[in-house]
Amino acid sequence: MNIFRGIIGGQPAGPQHTGVETIQKLCDRVASSTLLEDRRDAVRALKSLSKKYRMEVGSQAMDHLIRILQTDSADSEILGYALDTIYNIICSDEEDEQEELQKQVDDVGAQFTERFIQDPENITLLLTLLEEFDFHVRWPAVKLLTALLKNQCAQVQGIILVSPMGVSRLMDLLADSREVIRNDGLLLLQQLTKSNAAIQKIVAFENAFERLLDIITEEGTSDGGIVVEDCLLLLLNLLKNNSSNQNFFKEGSYVQRMKPWFEVGDDNAGWSAQKVTNLHYMLQLVRVLVSPVNSPGATASCQKAMFQCGLLQQLCTILMATGVPADILTETINTVSEVIRGSQVNQDYFASVNAPSNPPRPAIVVLLMSMVNERQPFVLRCAVLYCFQCFLYKNQKGQGEIVATLLPSTIDANSISAGQLLCGGLFSADSLSNWCAAVALAHALQDNLTQKEQLLRVQLATSLGKPPVSLLQQCTNILSQGDKINRRGSKVQTRVGLLMLLCTWISNCPIAVTHFLHNQENVPFLTAQISENLGEDERLVQGLCALLLGICIYYNDNSLENCTKDKLKQLIEKRIGKENFVEKLGFITKHELYSRAGQKPQPIFSTPEHMLFDHEFTKLVKELEGVITKAVHKSSEEEKKEEEVKKTLEQHDSIVTQYKELIREQDAQINELKAQVASMTSQSEQMQSTLTQQLAQIQQHKDQYNILKLKLGKTGDQSASQGEGAHVNGLQSEELSQLREEMEELRRQHAQLQAQLADKDTLIHSLKSEAASPADAAAAGASDNSELLKELEALRAQVQSQSADITQLQTEKQELLRRSETAESGSGSVDGGAGAAKVAELETRLAAQSAETQKLQEERKSVSASRAALESELASATSTVAILQAEKSKLQQDVTESKKEQDDLLMLLADQDQKIHSLKQKLKDLGEPIDDEDDLDSKDQSEEDEDEEEEEEDDE
Repeated sequence: MNIFRGIIGGQPAGPQHTGVETIQKLCDRVASSTLLEDRRDAVRALKSLSKKYRMEVGSQAMDHLIRILQTDSADSEILGYALDTIYNIICSDEEDEQEELQKQVDDVGAQFTERFIQDPENITLLLTLLEEFDFHVRWPAVKLLTALLKNQCAQVQGIILVSPMGVSRLMDLLADSREVIRNDGLLLLQQLTKSNAAIQKIVAFENAFERLLDIITEEGTSDGGIVVEDCLLLLLNLLKNNSSNQNFFKEGSYVQRMKPWFEVGDDNAGWSAQKVTNLHYMLQLVRVLVSPVNSPGATASCQKAMFQCGLLQQLCTILMATGVPADILTETINTVSEVIRGSQVNQDYFASVNAPSNPPRPAIVVLLMSMVNERQPFVLRCAVLYCFQCFLYKNQKGQGEIVATLLPSTIDANSISAGQLLCGGLFSADSLSNWCAAVALAHALQDNLTQKEQLLRVQLATSLGKPPVSLLQQCTNILSQGDKINRRGSKVQTRVGLLMLLCTWISNCPIAVTHFLHNQENVPFLTAQISENLGEDERLVQGLCALLLGICIYYNDNSLENCTKDKLKQLIEKRIGKENFVEKLGFITKHELYSRAGQKPQPIFSTPEHMLFDHEFTKLVKELEGVITKAVHKSSEEEKKEEEVKKTLEQHDSIVTQYKELIREQDAQINELKAQVASMTSQSEQMQSTLTQQLAQIQQHKDQYNILKLKLGKTGDQSASQGEGAHVNGLQSEELSQLREEMEELRRQHAQLQAQLADKDTLIHSLKSEAASPADAAAAGASDNSELLKELEALRAQVQSQSADITQLQTEKQELLRRSETAESGSGSVDGGAGAAKVAELETRLAAQSAETQKLQEERKSVSASRAALESELASATSTVAILQAEKSKLQQDVTESKKEQDDLLMLLADQDQKIHSLKQKLKDLGEPIDDEDDLDSKDQSEEDEDEEEEEEDDE
C-alpha cells in the first residue's frame, strides 16, 4: 500500500476509499455475474480505473482478468478490455513522471509481471490470442507481450521457446496487413531476440531476413521512417555475435540486397535526422558481418561477397562524396576499414580508389590529410587511422607501396604522397598528429622484415646547409636531445608514439638494432630515463624505454664491439639493476589504458589524452616481455650453453632432414614400383583376356574344321556310289607333294628324338654302372640322376606326343590320298574340291592361331617374371628401410645407456677412492701402520694358500 500511496500521492482519503470500494465491487461483478454484458461492463470500468488505481486493480483484479481471458474467448470485446487492463497494470504509458516515481512504477510493473508469468499457461494463452484476427484482440495482446518481455525478458523468452509454434505465431505478425500490428510486432520481436541465440536462430529460419528486407524496401530504405529503423535494429539483434545466422544471411544472398541502401545521389544537402539514423544502422549491419571478432572464414566470405556485388564500391563512393554528414562519414570510414581488413582483393581495390579532385588523388592520401590535420574532429581522425591500419593488415604489397613513397628514388616533388604526410605528421607540433603518424608508420612495418630494412634508407633534410639524416636518427634525436625534447617531445603522447614506432621497427630486425646502437647517445639516454625516479605520467615512458633497450639485447647480433649483449646486460646491472629494470618493464602492462587497447583492433578513445596504446603494439608487448626478462637474467655461460644446444639441435635436425629425404626418395621409388606393378598387372590381365578369346576362337575353328571334314567325307562317298566323274580342283599334285615333304620332316624329327632317347639310355646305363662307387660319389650324383630321369621322362612324353601327332597326320594323309585316288579314278565332284580348299585354308589359319597363342604365352611368362622381380625389389627396399631405422634407434639407445653406465661407474670409483683415502688418513692419524695395496694383496693370497693346504691335509 505504501507503493500505491506513492504512485497516487496526495489523494484525499475519501476518493481513495471510494475508488477502492468501486474496484472491489467491480471485481465481485466480474466474478459473479452470469450475463456476458455485465462482465463486459465491469471489465470496461476496471480498464478506466487501471491507470489511476494501478496497484489496487492489479492486486484485486489480476486473477479475475486472467479467468476472463480463459473463459470468455468467444467475445472479442471483453478480451480487448481485459488485455488493455492487464497492460495498464504492468506498463505505465505516462511520460511526464519524475525519476523516483518512474522507478517505483517500474518496480510495480516487475512485480505484476512476475505474478502473471508464474503460471506459464498465461503466456501460452497470450500466444493463442495472437491468432485472433480481430484488431481489438490482437493488438492489445501484442502490446501486453512486449511489456512482459521488457520487464522479465529471460523468463518470458524461456516460456515462449518451449511453447509449441510460439515463435512462428509471433513471426506471423510481420505479415499482418495492418501497419500498427506489424510495427508493434517488430518491437515485440526486438525484445524477444535480445541475448538469446536459440530464439535468434528460430526467427532467422522462419524467413525473417526475407520479410524484413522486403519491409525496408517497401518503406523506402534509408529515406524511410522509423519502421526502417525498427527493422534494422531487429536485423542487428539477429546477426550480432551469431555465426549461424551470419552464415545463413550470406548463403541466402541477402548481402547483395544491401547494396541499394547506399545509393546516395549527388545532392546530399538536407539530410533528415531519421535518414542519418537509418544509414547509421545500415552501416553497423555491414560491420556486424565483417567484424574482426567473427571467425576468419566467415569474415573472409562476407568480404568477398561484398566486393563481388559492388557493395564496397558503393561505400567508397559515399566516402569520397561531398555533403555527407560528419557522423555518417566517420561510420562509413570504419565500415570500409573492416570490409577491406585482411582481404587482399578488397585492399587492392581500395588502393586504386581516387578522390574526385583535380588532379585526382588517391583516397588514402586524402584520408591521411584529414588524419594529420588538427582541425578535423577527433573521432574522424581515429576512423582514418583505423582505415589505414586495416588497409595494411596482412598486406605486404600495400606496406611496400607506403614505404616506397619515402625512398629517395620514388619521391615526386610535384605531388603529395602518403609517406610525406606521415613524416610531416610525425614531426609536427601537434602531439596527436605525432602519435597517429607514428602508429600508422609502425603498421607499415608490422611483420615485414624487408620494409624495416628498406626504411633505414630514408633520409630527411633537417635544415639548409646541413647534411640529411636518416629517419631512425631523427626519431632518436627527438627523444634523446634535450632541447628537442623540451620543444617537441615534452608531451607524453608524442614520446609514447615514437617509442612504439622504434620498438616495432627494430624488433626481429638485427640490422635495425645495429643502426640504432651505432648512435652512441641512444643507450645512455635510455638508461638515464629508466633509472630516474619520475612521476606517474612518466612511468609509461620508462617502461617503453626499458622495452626498447630489452629489444636491443634480445635481437643483438653482437656486430658492434661496444654494444654486445653481455656489455648491455652489464650496463643494466650496474646503472639500473636487473630487478629494477624488470619492474620498469612491467609498467607497460599495468597501465589502465593497456587492457582497453588490447580488446579490439579499432582505436576507440573517449578523449585525445587517452590515446596512448595501439592494439597491435599490445600484442608485441605480450610477445616480448617474457623473453626480454629471461634474456636480461641469463648469464653469458647460460647463453653459450644455449647456443651449443641450438647447434646440437641444428645438427640433429640436419641428420633427421637427411633421413627424411632418404625416406621420401624411397617412398617415391616404392610408389613408382607400385605403379609399374599395377600397370604390368593390368597388362597381364589384358593379355590373359586376349589369350582366352583367341583360345576360344581356335576351339571354334577346330569345331568348324571337324564339321567340314565330316561334310567332305559324306560328299566323297556319295560321288563314289553314284559314279559321277568330275575333275578334282581341291587336291592338286603340288599339295600332295607338300604333304609328303611334311611327312618326311616329321619322320626326321622322330629319328632325332629316337637318337636323343638312345643317348639318354646310354647315359643311364653308365650311371648305373658307376653306382658301385664310394658313397660320397653316389650322394653327389644322386641329384644329377634325378634331374636326368626327370628330363628323360619329359623327353619320352614329348616323343610320345610327337608320335601321336605323326600317326594322326599319317592317317589323315592316307585318308586324303585314298580320297584323291578315288576322285582321280572316277569323276570327282566340284563340291569335294571346294571342301578340300576349305580344309587347307582352315589348316593355315589353325597354324597361325597356334603360333600367335605360343607367342602370347611367352609374353605372359616374361611379364610374370618381371612382375615377380619388381615385387621382390619392393619387398627388399621396404625391409632395408625398416632394418636401418631399427638399427639406428637401437644404436642411439645403446650409446645413451653406455654413457649413463660409464658416468655412474666413474662416480662410484671416485667415491670409493675418496673413502679409501679418508680411511688411510684416519689410520695415519691414529698411528697405525699402513701397508701398500700390493702387500695387503700378497698377505691375503698367502693366507688363502695356507687355508687350502690345511684343508687338503684334513681330506687325506
